[in-house]
Amino acid sequence: MKIGILTQPLRANYGGLLQNFALQQVLIRLGHDPITIDQKSRQYPYWRVLLGQLKGWVLYCLNPKANKRPRYVLTAEEDTYIRKHSIAFIDKFINHTAKFSGAEEFRQVSEAIGIEGFVVGSDQCWRPCYNMYLKDMFLDFAKDMNVKKRVSYAASFGTDDWEFNHEQTIECARLVKSFDKVTVREMSGVDLCKKHLGVDATHVLDPTMLLSKEDYICLIEDEGIKKSEGSLFNYILDPTKEKSAFIQKVCESLELKAFQVLPKCNEDHRTKKDVKNRIDDCVYPSPIEWLRAFMDAKMTIVDSFHGTVFSIIFNKPFWVIGNGERGMSRFHSLLSLFGLEDRLITESQFNSLDFKKQINWDEVNYILSNKRKESINILKNSLE
Repeated sequence: MKIGILTQPLRANYGGLLQNFALQQVLIRLGHDPITIDQKSRQYPYWRVLLGQLKGWVLYCLNPKANKRPRYVLTAEEDTYIRKHSIAFIDKFINHTAKFSGAEEFRQVSEAIGIEGFVVGSDQCWRPCYNMYLKDMFLDFAKDMNVKKRVSYAASFGTDDWEFNHEQTIECARLVKSFDKVTVREMSGVDLCKKHLGVDATHVLDPTMLLSKEDYICLIEDEGIKKSEGSLFNYILDPTKEKSAFIQKVCESLELKAFQVLPKCNEDHRTKKDVKNRIDDCVYPSPIEWLRAFMDAKMTIVDSFHGTVFSIIFNKPFWVIGNGERGMSRFHSLLSLFGLEDRLITESQFNSLDFKKQINWDEVNYILSNKRKESINILKNSLE
């Protein structure tokens, strides 16, 4: 079956790209022909961008401690250059359309390429603040299309709280009832679907966990990615002085060497001068280089969901620093499944941790193997 996948826009988010890659691989193994219907990112009129920058600078100047300095807005050429390794990964490993925008274009391309079924998910695709095409993530554009299957796989709200407004709740509740199967990534999503959308949902694994460690190692080795230069991989999306000090403390205690796979010039702090004078320091490394970091590390410290996922897949001792703004229910759901809730920490615990505490990987891998089989069977059966 020709399956159209709806997810977040394909950009430079490592977890977002790899979950899409993994879902396509599983669908191919199940005998289907998947293609991701890519989206244009949110685009604002120039006057609105300028006004937002002005407001941001005023707030920053009034209180630099409470407000971040506004980001420099990249030109299209700069954005493409900074994402060049991600774009190369997307074009080589993910079957995708060009970027489209809005219901009419989504419908036209779906009909043009002969889509017979849709799979929506994963990566917080059902979180309103992260998706400008929320109704289309519930297949609003396809409501009159004659397709065989409408399925969500590991769709994520990202949070325990209901963030839809009244109109969104009514519309999405109506649309989701046309789905043949609804599955969600977080256990809390089951309750949210029942309470607010009026449908029964099933909890499944994130798509990245449907592939094995060996699958990812083959990908790394086939691409000839060189060995990482360190032993403690820290993947921190929201860096602070406290997190940096904690990482250094762990390294000194366990005699490890910290390393990262991120642009040398942090996205949140890069300036126009940085981009103009040292743009190569702003470039995102390849997603496969990021994967290699988990393969080589002796320990990981992360504050991202997929950083946690790949630490588990590669059986690396890890600590995940809670990231409330990006959604905590994802961490609680994932870690509770494997009995690893104690690996989720806050900055207040930095000075009281036992860095040498072990993980029972035999038990974790047993749970992962069973849940992987169960999740793949649910996906398979929902498309038959």
